[in-house]
Amino acid sequence: MGSPTILYKTFYYSGILIWDITLSLFNLVLFKRPVGKVVPEGNPGYAGNWPEYKPPQEGESRCSCPAINAMANHGIISRSGRGIKFTDLTRQVRTTYNFSASFCSFVPHYAAFMLNKSYSKDTFDLEELDLHNGIEHDASLTRLDAALQPDQSKVHRPFIEDLFSFATGKDQGQRVLTTKDLSRFSGKRRAGARATNPMFTLDLSHKLFGSTNTATLLTAFGGRVDDLRAFLLEERLPQGWEPRVRYRCGLTIFTFNQTIVPLELRIRESDWEGEASGVGEDN
Repeated sequence: MGSPTILYKTFYYSGILIWDITLSLFNLVLFKRPVGKVVPEGNPGYAGNWPEYKPPQEGESRCSCPAINAMANHGIISRSGRGIKFTDLTRQVRTTYNFSASFCSFVPHYAAFMLNKSYSKDTFDLEELDLHNGIEHDASLTRLDAALQPDQSKVHRPFIEDLFSFATGKDQGQRVLTTKDLSRFSGKRRAGARATNPMFTLDLSHKLFGSTNTATLLTAFGGRVDDLRAFLLEERLPQGWEPRVRYRCGLTIFTFNQTIVPLELRIRESDWEGEASGVGEDN
């Protein structure tokens, strides 16, 4: 199909806003999901039992998003990462990570708009999501910039190990990344990317995309380094893991922004100016 009209997008985004606020209000009065039953019964991951993990094989499609790649690696969506329906992604993200229906509608719709495809009829391969400065952006916490590594499915381990070294929090004896930790590391990555990538760009919208991805580490994973090690390095969901988000209607965009905005506002790229840039750019 052609690009959606401005009128269509306006009606759609207005509807999402109303829907999201309504779900946020329901979350205030509804009991949270019980621990151990955050993923609905009958869905992959119920009671922490995730389908078999298989790393991607040659010819399979992956993207720069660990959360979506993990679903493919577990067969929650197509293991090949190809021919995925936008509507299936909406449903599976919702049950896997307990994001709200409004959030899970918004992101695949945004991707469909970006790719000039029909949300209800078309399919996509995961690599298509890495259209540079669409959703994918420079200064990722887990990837080299696209100008340095065009294949954005490739995890850059030195960045992730450096990220874990920033963890200052503790929860029941486990190391935890805090909002402050993630803001500090984001500032380091932005300064490093700006210094090493002659084609570096990062406008406000992509700063917010980056902080949205980063905030997922706090909301869905509680910042726990042990869980994030498998998630970020292997793009695997550990057996026994379930989302830390327990809202009955899932994590809404409105509530999510209460983590995203403070995280973004605390980022100080200037704190890292003049320091040796990013980690291991040559690998």
